[in-house]
Amino acid sequence: QVQLVESGGGLVQPGGSLRLSCAASGSIFSMYFMGWYRQAPGKQRELVAGISSAGTANYAESVKGRFTISRDNAKAMVYLQMNSLKPGDTAVYYCKAVWTDTYWGQGTLVTVSS
Repeated sequence: QVQLVESGGGLVQPGGSLRLSCAASGSIFSMYFMGWYRQAPGKQRELVAGISSAGTANYAESVKGRFTISRDNAKAMVYLQMNSLKPGDTAVYYCKAVWTDTYWGQGTLVTVSS
């Protein structure tokens, strides 16, 4: 069993930055693929960025060059640094862990608005 807790969301102006954090507990964190997903109102949940247990990252085209995912296995944390935020980035952001099972956090709201 893995518990995931996201933090760091909030209101930010267009062009601003936020750093999301996801704290994991309960299992062998280093073995998990970790991902950040988002879901905007009326839209399906989509992958924003993922990072493998070996540290290989992948990004949605819409966030490449603006967002950076990273992980600290010693602290069982995964981060999403979001720069140059746009109103279209407004969504609830979820942390996901995948290994033998799949786990989701409760989400953190990011609102990009002036």
